[in-house]
Amino acid sequence: MRTIEIFDTTLRDGEQSPGVNISTNEKVEIALQLEKLGVTRIEAGFAAASPGDQKSVAEVAKRVKNSAIVSLARAVKGDMDKAYEALRHAQNACLHVFLATSPIHREHKLRMSKEQVLEKAVEAVTYAKKYFTEVQFSAEDAARTEIDFLAEVVEAVIKAGATTVNIPDTVGYMTPYQYGNIFRELRQRVPGVEGIRLSCHCHDDLGMAVANSLAAVEAGATQVEGTINGIGERAGNAALEEVALALETRKDFYEATTKLNLKEIARTSQLVSRLTGMIVPGNKAVVGANAFAHESGIHQDGVLKEATTYEIIRPESVGFKSNKLVLGKHSGRHAFKEKLVELGYHLEQEEIDAAFASFKELCDKKKEISDDDILALVDGKMVRGTEMYRLESVQLSYGNLSVPTASVRLVRADGSTCEEAACGNGSVDSIYKAIDRATGEEVSLTDYKILSVTQGQDALGEVFVRLQQGDLTVIGRGVSTDVLEASAIAYVRAINKILERRGEALVAATS
Repeated sequence: MRTIEIFDTTLRDGEQSPGVNISTNEKVEIALQLEKLGVTRIEAGFAAASPGDQKSVAEVAKRVKNSAIVSLARAVKGDMDKAYEALRHAQNACLHVFLATSPIHREHKLRMSKEQVLEKAVEAVTYAKKYFTEVQFSAEDAARTEIDFLAEVVEAVIKAGATTVNIPDTVGYMTPYQYGNIFRELRQRVPGVEGIRLSCHCHDDLGMAVANSLAAVEAGATQVEGTINGIGERAGNAALEEVALALETRKDFYEATTKLNLKEIARTSQLVSRLTGMIVPGNKAVVGANAFAHESGIHQDGVLKEATTYEIIRPESVGFKSNKLVLGKHSGRHAFKEKLVELGYHLEQEEIDAAFASFKELCDKKKEISDDDILALVDGKMVRGTEMYRLESVQLSYGNLSVPTASVRLVRADGSTCEEAACGNGSVDSIYKAIDRATGEEVSLTDYKILSVTQGQDALGEVFVRLQQGDLTVIGRGVSTDVLEASAIAYVRAINKILERRGEALVAATS
């Protein structure tokens, strides 16, 4: 039984999803959960992309202890220098350097000959080995590269010191049979390939990323790259939770497994969804809301008699629980703390106290408190970093024959308050216009989503907003039993993110 190593790029390739912009604190939170999941390598970002990315990679490198931390870099010395600076405090660091090899990239993007590409690849790996013991080389668009030239590049970078070679299907073009054959050919043609990790990285443009990744494993790949929930550039990447469960469920066929703690999959999926604002579709394999739901009478009858009639995966095996009602208004602080630990939180006492106070407030509004309620509540309260503004109150005047009017009161970081009122086309529009006046910020609302966290008339409402100001795009999230309050909270938090990132950009420009 082979062990397949897992390379997670949620924080790098996943963040390249249109509209997703994860803060440093959010990246650290996701990275710690990926560590708990048992990911072998966490690609924390592209250190040379921006000062913010370099800071995020450095913070993740400081906090994570049990997974290797990776930074992406082009085959450029400056990129590799910045990656080294960001990763210098990591207990186990790896540089991921890439260079395109396909004819279309050589001709139109790089404007380099085969010889020049080969020379640059070797030069990059050689330079990287001065800093790093672990160096991964990716032949960008390898899947559309001539097999003879690809084998030549792979052999050369192995001789230069690469410890992992990645063969990406960068544009999701391959079929499983074709992609698997690339790995078979390389294993036959390249001397020394058995001594390094041979990695696959598949995009989902034709919906075959997971199938292609599994075909690579079948053909001898020893590392799979992907993201949680399959997020990423364009149509996304291979969903790691689907790859892991396929290998676990079909050990008889693949004769391979991972070291992931599968019971952490649901928690990891939910965290990534909340912090990126990318909602998991109900029909999503493994982690979708309907993945273990049975509506057909025939299916229900079969499952009640024997679960394996229609369930090849038990919900408990990936961390979903059947018991929904756990805590209530009579629950104490100790029981609440234990529930937080069970749900994957390890908070400071001050954070526990704040979450417990909010929990008690929720108990007065809801009769039944589920795990999903607690997850939403705590994640909603865990806003780290400096908040320039905090929503203190919102009041509305609305009638179907009158103009909606909202007034808001915000508390600034220095403790002072500001109040404004505005009219709008609806309740939410009037709230947002009032907040714009109070903060003095001009932003564009590019997306707005409302979700129900749980069921019932007293369900928590979860609101995601996406705001844009110039080149900055951020996501804000708010949770409340009142969706209008949740909408206001989400908007204010998005404004705070814009102010924070604008400040970081200003510091970077003047330093």
